[in-house]
This record gives sequence, structure tokens and C-alpha cells, in this order.
Amino acid sequence: MKTPNQEIVELNMEELESILQRAQVGPLDEKDCAKLKALIESYAYLTKLVEHRGTTIGRLRKLLFGSPTEKTRAVMPDRGKDERTSSASDQEDDATPSANDKEERAGPRPGHGRHPADAYRGAEKIRVPHESLRSGDLCPNCKQGTVYELARPGVLVRITGQAPVQAKVYELQKLRCNLCGKVFTAEPPEGVGPEKYDPTAASMIALLKYGSGLPFNRLQGLQESLRIPLPASTQWDVVHPAAKQIVPAYHELIRQAAQGQVLHNDDTTIKILEFMGKRAKKGALADDFPEDSGKKNASKRSGLFTSGIVSTGEGRRIALFFSGRQHAGENLADVLAQRAAGLSPPIQMCDALSRNLPLPRGERSAFIGDAVRPGAKGLPAEFKTLLANCLAHGRRQFVEVADRFPEECRYVLEVLKEVYTNDALTREQNLSPEARLLFHKARSGPIMEELRAWCNRQFEDRLVEPNSALGEAVSYMLDHWEKLTLFLREPGAPLDNNICEQVLKRAILHRKNALFYKTLNGAHVGDLFMSLIHTCQLNQVNPFEYLTELQRHAEKVSANPQNWMPWNYRDTLAGTGTPHQAAR
Repeated sequence: MKTPNQEIVELNMEELESILQRAQVGPLDEKDCAKLKALIESYAYLTKLVEHRGTTIGRLRKLLFGSPTEKTRAVMPDRGKDERTSSASDQEDDATPSANDKEERAGPRPGHGRHPADAYRGAEKIRVPHESLRSGDLCPNCKQGTVYELARPGVLVRITGQAPVQAKVYELQKLRCNLCGKVFTAEPPEGVGPEKYDPTAASMIALLKYGSGLPFNRLQGLQESLRIPLPASTQWDVVHPAAKQIVPAYHELIRQAAQGQVLHNDDTTIKILEFMGKRAKKGALADDFPEDSGKKNASKRSGLFTSGIVSTGEGRRIALFFSGRQHAGENLADVLAQRAAGLSPPIQMCDALSRNLPLPRGERSAFIGDAVRPGAKGLPAEFKTLLANCLAHGRRQFVEVADRFPEECRYVLEVLKEVYTNDALTREQNLSPEARLLFHKARSGPIMEELRAWCNRQFEDRLVEPNSALGEAVSYMLDHWEKLTLFLREPGAPLDNNICEQVLKRAILHRKNALFYKTLNGAHVGDLFMSLIHTCQLNQVNPFEYLTELQRHAEKVSANPQNWMPWNYRDTLAGTGTPHQAAR
């Protein structure tokens, strides 16, 4: 039974009782009617779920409250120790592939101690000399030796708070001649620019809004309470021009992402008021679909999506966001259109939905529900990829039915745990893609073949009903086996699409807090900042300083954007002789 996309309405008992009391007095208003309607629809939906043969208490609990983890330990808390698990438990207790949790390694969990002083890389460093001694002075203790400076100084870390966006008021003295009346005004201090809002203000607002999901209105309230007013409309007036300045860097990021060795893609829903309800316009879809792109059929699409694309290669990771009517595959095709002609097809990692395939613009007229025609074999050469499907999605099919088929699902989960344990070992040993492939062929290949034989045996020996929930999970694995096991044949092929799902949390966080974008232009501004901010974070670069430097050198960025990427902009600053200004 497919779960519909229902809008969640928070309604407590006190509010419900007040609605019932108002209903006894007179007619209800539109809001009260909508809440009662949502309550009745929820009751009807839960009733259908209870009547459905495949519904369990565990599934209802997960539907209502969500699932915190998909680790084997949580899914199968009372699992036994067979020969396979006993040999693997010495390596790792649990390394299962949840999109929400990283692999749990043996030993103490990292990140639960105090941060050392050198972890505060963005802190201001203040050198404090000794108040009475210098290197080479006579030791005041023994009166015989001389003191010398140690290579490692003593450190004190002191953390202070401040408003996210600060302000300075310069009171320029004015003098007037008592005879001619001319007024003489003091010059502003050196370094005070002509603009009211410094580039650091735009960087901080963008980082809070698009990097941390803090809505404009919420920041407005915070700034107001700190007596530094910053209206929501003003925040947009600050970040919008900044976005226009750094567009060349965003376009260059897309171009370089197209050259990646592995591209992950997925999407999530979004709300853009311009395309919804009374705000929708007849020509709104024409911007997304040119005349030759099947606009007639595409205009029937009512969904709105934010696609996330993660490109990896040459030790770098690039995150891209695209919002609008297009699916993840269509946005990936637009990125691949900028791929260099001489490069071999990249590896594409996604789930098994056909809409994730990179469909060229000229062939987007043939949409039949979620099916896309033609298939991957009919794609032009510049859009062909080595398609890999997410193993975590295949595993999740068994996680969802583990309460009804515990023994069968335990076997599958333990096998996949070994595969993820092996992959974790390749990362610990920092193996090259070729060495990683050989390692997986030797260690993961045999157990995956055992799993495939087990899946075939379930149907051949009639141990599982094909139309049952377990049968559907087994069929999913067999139907997509070649794509799920690409890591056994291609160097560098990932196991899952977790990195893309983690990147999409940036858009989901914004959707959760800000709820919607008003216009498509606002969504594009959000895509730009999210792409730059999260790419910085993926490459351990300070996004605040990076955005600030892009604005300060906007003309140079426009002329040579390839020199202003997160991983080389500091070298560019050093090469031009421009001192790096700490963005504070």
C-alpha cells in the first residue's frame, strides 16, 4: 500500500476541544473546517492501513513517529550469531548503510571529548609575550641558566558571543564657520567603504538562511532583540545583489562538476508559491522547458522539486542544487551537457526511479507517469553514464519487512553488513579505486554471489510468495542486481547514494523552517548559495570567508571564475598579492 504525500497538520486535544465548542455555538470558519477535514481524512487513512494485510504495529509507529535509524542492531535487536556474523564481528560490530547514520566503528565513538586549541582554526590568534622575561635572559629561579622559548606555547581558549550581524555607527564631527556658514565634516576612518552593508553582512545572512535554514523573519526577530534591526525585506535586498555578483563562480562550479568521475543525483519536493494555486501563471512552465523540449506534455507536470547532484573526482566533492519543475535526471542531463567530449562516461549513482536518468531536453516530451522513454540505451553519447543503483535502497526493502520475516531479513542484512565492513576497510587503508575494486572482488564478490543464489532460490523452491512483501524485496534486488553491484566491476563505483541524501538535507532543512520560496528567482538564489556553501563544507573550506572574498573580487571572479573555486581561491589571492582579510 503506497503512502500518499500528506501535509502534516499539528493539532492537540485542547485545540480540538475548542473547535468542537465553537461548532456547538455556530458555524465554523474556513480554518476550523480545514482542520476537521484533515482529522477525518487521517482517521480514514489509518483505518485503511489497519485493514491492509501488510500493516504492522511497527510500520504504523514508523509512519507516525518516523524511524530514527536503520542499523542492524535496531532492526534485528535479538539476532543470533551464525558462522558468518561470528567471523565479521571481530572487525566491526555494525557498519550498516543508513542514509541518516554513518558507519559505527569499533572502539570509542569520536567527537565526544574536548576540542583542542588547534581545532579553533577560525579563531583570532593573539600572541601574548612574557611580561618580564625574554629568550636568553637569566633564569630567575636557579640564577645560573638562561631561558629559551618553547616551540609549543601555552594556550587559553576564550569564547565570546555577539550578534550574527553587527553594526558600527560613525559619528563624524561637523564644524561650521560662524561667518560664512560653511560646514566641515570629518572624513570617515580608513577602510570604511561607501556601502552601508559590507560583503561580510551578505555572507553571514546567506550562511544563516541557506546554510543553516534560519528564515529571514527569524533572523529579523533575533537582530531586533539585540537592538541591531535588520528587516526581512532588507536581508533579501542584501543577498540578492550579492548572488548576482557571484553567479560566475556558480556556473564554473557546474562546469567542473560535469567533469567528475562519479555523479550522485536525487531530488526532494519543494514549494514555490509562484507555481502554486492562484499565484500560478500560464507561462510559468515555459521558462523550464524550451519549445523543443516537449513543453506541451511537460506543462501537465504539477510537481516541484529540488534536485541534489554531488560530483566527485580528483579528491574534490562538488554539491549542486537545482529547483523547479525538472526532475533529478533532467537536471543531471543539463550538467552533463557541459562535459568535455574526450572524457569517458561517468559513473552515475542514484535510486532505481527512471526519472533519475539523464534525459536530454529534446527528448523530454515522452513522459508516461514515472516512466521515461527512451531508456538509457537510446541516450546520446554525451549523456550516457555507467548506471549504479543505491544498495542502501535495496537493503531498506528488507528493513521495512524485517518484523514479518525476521530470519530471511537477518540473513540479507548480515550479508550486506559484511560488504559495508569491507568498504569501510578500504577507506581506512586509503586504497586506490583499482585496489578497492580488487579488494571487493576478493572479499565482497563471493558473499554477494551467495546472496544472489539465495534470492533466486526463494522463488525457484517456492519459499517466498512473489506478491508478498518479502517477495517484492527479493524481486527488487534481482531486478536491479547489475546496477546494485557495479562496485564489483568498475573502479570507484560507490555502494550507495547516501552522500546525495545527506546533501539534500540542506534543502529539506530550509523547507522545514522557511516552508517555501515565493518565486522561482528566489529558489535559484537559494540554489546558488546552497551549492557554494555546501561545496565549501564538503572540502573543509570556510564558506563565510569564501563568499566574502568572491564579493570583494567580483570583477576578477567574472573574468576567471576557474581561479576562484573553494579549493584554489586562497592561492589566487596569494598570487595576486592581495592580502587575505579575515572575515569577521
